[in-house]
Amino acid sequence: MSATSSRMLSLLSLLQVRRDWPGGVLAERLGVTPRTVRRDIERLRALGYVIDAAKGPDGGYRLAAGSELPPLLFDDEQAVAIAVALQSAPATGVDVAEAAARALATVRQVMPSRLRHRIDGIRFTDAAGTGAVDPAVLEAVSAATEERRILRFDYRDDLSRRAEPHAVVARGGRWYLVAWDFDVEDWRIFRLDRMVPRTPLGARFAPRPIPHGDAAAFLSARAMGSDSPERWPVYGEVLLELPLRAAAPWLGDAEGVAVSEATCRIRVGSWSWAGVLSWILRFDAPFTVLGPPELAAAARSLSVRMADAAAPVSSG
Repeated sequence: MSATSSRMLSLLSLLQVRRDWPGGVLAERLGVTPRTVRRDIERLRALGYVIDAAKGPDGGYRLAAGSELPPLLFDDEQAVAIAVALQSAPATGVDVAEAAARALATVRQVMPSRLRHRIDGIRFTDAAGTGAVDPAVLEAVSAATEERRILRFDYRDDLSRRAEPHAVVARGGRWYLVAWDFDVEDWRIFRLDRMVPRTPLGARFAPRPIPHGDAAAFLSARAMGSDSPERWPVYGEVLLELPLRAAAPWLGDAEGVAVSEATCRIRVGSWSWAGVLSWILRFDAPFTVLGPPELAAAARSLSVRMADAAAPVSSG
């Protein structure tokens, strides 16, 4: 690739990532003079790209939207991003795996051999989770959310619901709608893969303030079974007979402190005391409860239940 072509490709990449670029800033980013930037802009226009220019000391360039799509150009980093993003489509929780595979094949065909070879080396499988969302459902719910219109839908066992859709949130490979449910007159979270939207959309509504400030925080708090998106309902502390380096990769949002070469102190939160204990038991290592007393009581209760479960069953 010639220096001019490579520079034009870099210029096009810059124009695509933000709305306005002062000419001097573009020249500095590309390591050329403003005059060279002007010439390259004219070359891109000749290829069909609509680039607006503003005059004056603060003037600059903008890649116009809504024009006919010229031939696509990708630099190496964009090619890698496309390959990774399209192969990761199944993990998004939206049922677009087949479409993404076809899109990757289409884009690959128009790439030069150098880039085809590079993206062909990026091959992995990103399995879809259960309950992938129909793209039409995602589109319909998102439209109702964007337009602030009451949404009617069937949910789970064909239960008809009416709600004010406030936000669509993706979390852990699933898609959720945070909405004000008229049936219970309270905030509810609905899984999109269990929804069948009805048409037409209802009347417009005024947005309500979402608990915890925004939809993501509200969903996080509900997932943790807590009143706060940043705290679990209960926290426990144990002395785990494992080196911290062995436990560290699996701590997640728990906190670990080395006590000795062979032990570490762990503080972990969960939705219940039993949840704390089940989390600790994953390590399959001896541990001592440090507190609070409620966790120690739950451990004693669990030990009795486990002993009863392991007792031999009487044949008589």
